[in-house]
Amino acid sequence: MARLNILKTYKIYIGGQFPRTESGRYYPLLDKAGNTLANICLSSRKDFRNAVVAARNAQGSWSAKPAFNRGQILYRIAEMLEGRKSQFLEELTVQGITLKQAQAEFEISVDRLVYYAGWCDKYQQIYGSVNPVATSHFNFSVPEPTGVVGIIAPNNSSLIGLVSAIAPVIAGGNTCVVLASEKFPLCSVTFSEVLNSSDVPGGVVNILTGKSSELVSHFSSHMDVNAMIYCGNNKEEILLSEQNATINVKRVFVYNQNWMQENAQGAHYIMDAQEIKTTWHPIENIGGGGAKY
Repeated sequence: MARLNILKTYKIYIGGQFPRTESGRYYPLLDKAGNTLANICLSSRKDFRNAVVAARNAQGSWSAKPAFNRGQILYRIAEMLEGRKSQFLEELTVQGITLKQAQAEFEISVDRLVYYAGWCDKYQQIYGSVNPVATSHFNFSVPEPTGVVGIIAPNNSSLIGLVSAIAPVIAGGNTCVVLASEKFPLCSVTFSEVLNSSDVPGGVVNILTGKSSELVSHFSSHMDVNAMIYCGNNKEEILLSEQNATINVKRVFVYNQNWMQENAQGAHYIMDAQEIKTTWHPIENIGGGGAKY
């Protein structure tokens, strides 16, 4: 008798746990020959709302971590990702790209995490400022994390697009809820296993699988999502996101580029999910020309 092939059901990742979707729905992922590779959860609105709650609960402690510590954690993600190279190469190739392409995508993904790890304790110095004012005050402007960021990951990319969207958001002290590629979802769930073993606190990154057509309206209209990143070129979904974002005045950033290129990384991606906080500190003049702070 022929052996029955036991297919893996790839779960979602919420709050450091791996639940199945509450809807009980899934879709079969097929290879080019039409063979079923795995069962992929179809996340629901309830899954998304649970993920937002987890992200909000984790945001305060994550943003309060010293910047160098966030850099250490991002570097640890890169270390753990490197250690599972063979698994990721298998998942990349089984989804339709060549081994050479898979190796290039994997290596750039690791390097990109290291790149953003290095930025964690530097971007505030570069983008912060001491401002000249005409009164007896010191005036400081510094970047601070926006909060919870919703991310629609690139649909045409399995690993590098996911990493490139997540890394600058968490490097800047934000937490996020990510909808992985519907077309190439395998690496996204495996990447959540990497996150879970990489000192990333539960809830900092939450990864859902499913259809953007079902979830994009919830990502853009949820009142406790502070910013949204949309990676793609679907004009209807972009317009819907921008319209819904006016409900709580969240910012929407649209990225549509080749994530394999060097210009697909930079500190400006960190700053997209930052807000500038300006503080006025009074100076009290003392006799003799001194100053009391």
